[in-house]
Parts: sequence; C-alpha cells; structure tokens
Amino acid sequence: MGSALGRATARFADFLRDHAPLLRKLQWGIVAIYAFLLIVPVFLPLPGNTASVFNNLTVLAQFAFWGIWWPFVLVSMPIMGRAWCGWFCPEGMLTEWASERGQGRAIPKWMRWGGWPFVAFALTTVYGQLVSVYQYPLAVLAVLGGSTAAAMIVGYRYGHSKRVWCKYLCPVNGVFNLLAKLAPWHYKVDEQAWRHPVIRIEPVNCAPLVPLRHMKGAGDCHMCGRCSGYRGAIALTPRSPEQEIVNVARGDGWQTALICFGLMGVAIGAFLWSASPWFVSFKQWAATWLVERDITWPLIDSAPWFILTHYPEVNDSFSWLDGAGILAFVAGATVCVGGATFVGLWLADRVSPLAQAAGLAGVHKLAQALIPSAGIGVFLGLSATTVTLLQHEGVRTGWVAPLRFTLLTLAVLWTLRLAWRVLGQRPAGLARRVLSWLLLAAGLAPFCLAWWLFFAAW
Repeated sequence: MGSALGRATARFADFLRDHAPLLRKLQWGIVAIYAFLLIVPVFLPLPGNTASVFNNLTVLAQFAFWGIWWPFVLVSMPIMGRAWCGWFCPEGMLTEWASERGQGRAIPKWMRWGGWPFVAFALTTVYGQLVSVYQYPLAVLAVLGGSTAAAMIVGYRYGHSKRVWCKYLCPVNGVFNLLAKLAPWHYKVDEQAWRHPVIRIEPVNCAPLVPLRHMKGAGDCHMCGRCSGYRGAIALTPRSPEQEIVNVARGDGWQTALICFGLMGVAIGAFLWSASPWFVSFKQWAATWLVERDITWPLIDSAPWFILTHYPEVNDSFSWLDGAGILAFVAGATVCVGGATFVGLWLADRVSPLAQAAGLAGVHKLAQALIPSAGIGVFLGLSATTVTLLQHEGVRTGWVAPLRFTLLTLAVLWTLRLAWRVLGQRPAGLARRVLSWLLLAAGLAPFCLAWWLFFAAW
C-alpha cells in the first residue's frame, strides 16, 4: 500500500513537470479572474443591504476573496503543502513572469533579512483592519493590489526567472512556510543518489530559490514539480504529517515571533476587536476623557479611505480614536495572548532544556509544535467572514459553533501531542517532561479563552 502510494505521488509529480506549459496557462487564467474581481468592483457603487452574491459583483468578489480564497488556501497548506503557491497563486505567477523579462539584479542584503515574514504579516494584518479590507473594494485593491504590484516590481528588478518576492517579502510566505510543514508529502532528496555521476544534467529552475540538494522539508517548496526526478534523486514522497515538526524543523527567532506574536497575537486582536465589548468600553472612556479636556480632533472622521475606513455614503467612517483603539486592542492581544504563549514555551524549555548552553534554540524548536493551533486560529478568524456572508445569503449556520470548537479542540490536542514528542527527545526525565508539557499547555489557555469569548460569550 505504502509503495503504491509512493509510486502514484511520484507519477503525479512527473505529470506536473512534463506539463508545465499547461500549468502556466491555468495560472494565467487565475490571474485574469483575480484581476477582474480585484479591479472591476472599484468602479461600481457600494452594495446595498439587499445585495447578494447572485446579483452583485462586489459581494461576489468579497465572498470569493474572503469567504473562500483566503480561508481555504490556509487549509490547503497542511493538506497539500504549498501547492497553491506553485499551481495557482497570481502573485507568484506575475512576479516570476516579470523576473523572466526583468533586470536580473542581485538580491540585496536588506531583502534577505529574516524578519520580513513577521513584519510584513503584522503590518498587512493591522492595515487591513484599519481600512476594512473585508468590506470595501478600494481597501482590497490597496492591500491585495498593492502587494501584487510590489511583487511584479521586485520580480522585474531582482533575480532571473525567480520568485524573489515569494521567498523574502510576501506577507503570507512565513505563514505558508509554517503550515506546509504539516503536509503529508514532500519532495524528498536522496543525497546518496545525488552523488552518483550522471552523463547529462538538465538544468532545473527552482523559482522559489530552494537549495534542492539540501532540501529537507516542505516549508519553502512550492510543489511545482519542476525538480521531480532530477538526477534520479528527488521524488514526491508520502510522509507522516508530524515528521518535519518532530525530526527536521528547528525553527528560529523570527518563526517563533510569527507563531506566538503574529498568528497567536496580532491576528487574534485583528479578528476580535470588532466583536469585543471591551473595545467599545475603552473607546467610550477615551472619548469622555478627551471631551472633558476639550480635545476633539481625535473624534473626527476626516482621514482618507487609504488610512482609515471612510465611506460616509454608507455611514461607515473611522475616527482617529477608532484607529488608535484598534491599534491598542491588537497590541493588547499580542501581549496577553501571544506573550502568554511565549512565556509558556520559555518556562517549558527551562524545565526541560534541549541541552546545556542551548540558549533559545530549545524554545524555537518547541514553538514549532504550536503550528496546528496557530494555523487553526487564523482559519477560524478568516472563516468568520465566510459565515457572515453565508448568513446574509440566508444559509442556516447552527452547525458552525460545534464545528468551530471541534476544530479548535483537535488543533490544540495535536499541538500538545507534538509538544510531547518534541520534549521526549530531550535528556530530562519523565517528571520534568510532564511539567514542561503542562506549562506549555497553560500558556495556551489565553488563546483558547480568546476564541471562546469571540464565538460564545460575545
């Protein structure tokens, strides 16, 4: 059974390699649909209360982008690896196309900085909330269209037939990298076969700049199939979804920051603020405090739409206080939820260290176990828009709450299982292993509480 599955996956990878032009045509088709849904709604009137996906292009685009595309692209990562990036992504396609015709400059040192995945994700997430990216076509054009334009510029200037943007600057590259580590297959490199002499070597263009000979996991690979069978040493191979986290992934400081303070901090704050009574109470208190001191300019909704939400024609405009409140709420969630998660990791690693003088290396390795929980949190937040749109279309959603808590429970349990396995590789005894595991679990309590508040209490 296992060998049959292995042969089938290898044949599929060979099919991708041998039909690259067909895949390129599919990508151009997706680019066309993407551009249409991105640009055309900008020139249409804002939808009214009776608008539907069946009679209004703007609502259809909203549902396509935020109800289907983003939530289920995330789901695809732990199921198929980064196949979205290699098969469908319009930005990846356009940046590589621009790179094929571009200047071919060397990648600058500043672009190789390891913090870009975290910084780009945090900035894009927060900015999207400030301009209400889930609701308005202009905001979608600014966020998604701006990212696509930047991808094409970077592609034109740097590399040759490469996806430099995807490798270093894409706002979701870090998230996709983490989630793909859970994929049940990857392109495995047989290093012994690689060393065998070959008569003729066909060059392989690895667009996402993966060092093929030393490729160990699925985090960076775009699953495009171009390297399938290369030197008789690379093949798409089934594996345990836990293999990379437990045996390969080591993590680093920026990945830990993205997991704890990005996906389990910034993202939670961005999803929860609009439903939180605490946000309303804070804003009322701040407004009263300002009025008592005759400071009224923060209460004015004069900011342009590309800084803060400003659509007076539909009575939806943010004041400067609204913007400050959103920033404060996101910062608070980052500290309270992401900080608690990191403290739990740190304490767990102190009790059961990786090795003497290992520094934070043990924390970063252990943080990889949090990927299922971090990923399900972002999916639950994005899918809230899906549910809202379905409710607007008259679809009954009573089944959603049990499903949400089931998915959250399964993801947390998977995290705890991965953490137990990772801690089992350390020299500490059973008692320390159990205590470390409990400390890590305790660090997840604010994360679980936040989702309970969002989906049940509020």
